[in-house]
Amino acid sequence: MKVYNFDLDFNWELVNNISKLDRFDASWNSIEKKEGQSLKQLKSIATVRSVGASTRIEGSQMSDEEVDVLLRDLSIEKLTERDAQEVAGYFDVLNIISESHKDISVSENEIKNLHNILLKYSAKDQWHKGDYKQHSNNVEAELPDGTTQLIFETTPPGFETDNAMKSLVDWYKRDTETHDLVKGALFSYEFVSIHPFQDGNGRLSRILASLLLLKSGYKWIQYVSLEHEIESRKPEYYRMLRSCQAQRPNENITGWINFFFSALMNIQEQLMNKLEQTGTTSRLSPREKSILTFISDHAGCKSGDISKKLEIPNPTVKRILSDLLAVNLIERHGTGPGTNYSIQ
Repeated sequence: MKVYNFDLDFNWELVNNISKLDRFDASWNSIEKKEGQSLKQLKSIATVRSVGASTRIEGSQMSDEEVDVLLRDLSIEKLTERDAQEVAGYFDVLNIISESHKDISVSENEIKNLHNILLKYSAKDQWHKGDYKQHSNNVEAELPDGTTQLIFETTPPGFETDNAMKSLVDWYKRDTETHDLVKGALFSYEFVSIHPFQDGNGRLSRILASLLLLKSGYKWIQYVSLEHEIESRKPEYYRMLRSCQAQRPNENITGWINFFFSALMNIQEQLMNKLEQTGTTSRLSPREKSILTFISDHAGCKSGDISKKLEIPNPTVKRILSDLLAVNLIERHGTGPGTNYSIQ
């Protein structure tokens, strides 16, 4: 079938994946009411993971722990490094779409505004933030010998980019027949293929994917990190984009749609596992819960790390770790000074 300017193999696999995603969504309202308090904590963790992952995909070197420390005490004075500037901007945009997605229209002006916020702390991006690109920004890879290799050609700047973005936004508003999940995946793909801004296109494409899911009623996306899932599958992510983009124009995007849906199904499963774990831990003490949450967000941590970060005496931490091991909530790796822990 033809969707927008693309071919799509609307087969049983695609139908089945849409059905799986929507069955989960149908049960989400009752889950959300029951797990209200737990979801606040999951949202906080997901935000840090999303910010860290999406900026690392584009070259940032900040770990989730470093992102967490920065966001807990965010101030303009600390935003002297580019990585920190990108993290702060991404965090601001995530907060805006979480709180105001119902009021954000799918329009060129709103997309430009989100781009402006995304790059507002970045000193080197002030000249172009919030405006479509003025120069070509084809995606290239730097080879070990210092030369570059063209990955794919983006839409040329000027009226071609203007027309491409207008066409994409108009289609999204006008198409009432295509399933919302397909529309969101397609919009994200075409946006990053156009590369309408001078910089920040990859980050903004992932933000727009979450925004469109939220606007379509998939509220659970706030409590788990799509960006982290994409980062963990980064080679596959780029391979799928490139294999489709190599066919431009009028490409078949079935491969990209299948990848996008696979990522969504994986994070749905991760979310349910976290909620089941939360139910199991409802009988734990506040200290036990805080240690379990810390390990969940810092796989590979040691007892000394936990003691220092949570300000709990190390002997107490070790006793609680033994209790959590006994009920199979965590796993122990290594021996002696190298002993570290992760979620079961």
